[in-house]
Amino acid sequence: MEYKFTTANFEEEVLKSELPVLVDFYADWCGPCKMMGPIVKEMAEAYDGKMKIGKLNIDEEMDIAQKYRVMSIPTFMIFKNGQAVETAVGGMPKNELENKIKQALA
Repeated sequence: MEYKFTTANFEEEVLKSELPVLVDFYADWCGPCKMMGPIVKEMAEAYDGKMKIGKLNIDEEMDIAQKYRVMSIPTFMIFKNGQAVETAVGGMPKNELENKIKQALA
């Protein structure tokens, strides 16, 4: 299941999550974000129950994007125990994103 993270649910779904969380900071107008969209959705389905994976629209949720200093998109952040533990910026091959997920789950 691919989550949609917003200001309203970010604390509950990301910061207080018992599972690790991958947040895809994106925008609708961003070409590389569109390219990564199907990969993120596929990972969300593959790792459902092990990790929360979802998207946060930086145009709609600017306060969170600013808080985490998202300067370029797509930006992928992995959160564990309420803390950002890894950040990756830009489009990447599916196996690279999957490796980051596997490392976070190890």
